[in-house]
Amino acid sequence: MSELSPLADQDLGLRERQKRARREALVDAAHHLVGERGLDAVSVEDICAEAGVSRRTFFNYFSSKDDAVLAIEPWELAPEDVRAFADGGPTGRLFDDLADLARLVLASRTVGRDRVGRALELARQEPRLSARQLAAFDEHRHTMLELIRERLGPEAAAVDVELAAMTTMTLAHAALVRWEAHGRTGAVAPHVDAVALAFKDVVR
Repeated sequence: MSELSPLADQDLGLRERQKRARREALVDAAHHLVGERGLDAVSVEDICAEAGVSRRTFFNYFSSKDDAVLAIEPWELAPEDVRAFADGGPTGRLFDDLADLARLVLASRTVGRDRVGRALELARQEPRLSARQLAAFDEHRHTMLELIRERLGPEAAAVDVELAAMTTMTLAHAALVRWEAHGRTGAVAPHVDAVALAFKDVVR
């Protein structure tokens, strides 16, 4: 099998940029319409028309209108990062590695920071969106549980796996809250360091 040419690599990069732009266009359309009309007065068709895409394209990116408003996207950690964590890295100290995992999760988001902030605002205004946020949190928790089990091994107690997974989720969520409280400036991931220190103080 021949290796990819530089042109093929460029094409892949272009496809990824186009994919990200289309996702963000759908989020922007959903935010604009829901902010203007309210959640119940907006349909998937309305969002598609605003963004200039088909229903089929919409469902390639989001499973529902609510997911588009919340800018929910799958966690897509790099395979080498997943492997490094599962193999006991990068530091060998579980808490520090969980914090690093939270950092990677936050950095993996493709939707821009301003859009995340707007999604948080709309979730506070629309109770149903808050419920969907919690459901998405639980879906991500299951993803994290699988990775933690791979790291700790099949003999690990279920409670230990659960605690490790929830620690990662808590660090990621708290970092997002801290970023929002600091004016939504800069990257979210660096806030993990501060919340990790606070976490240690709380449980000490």
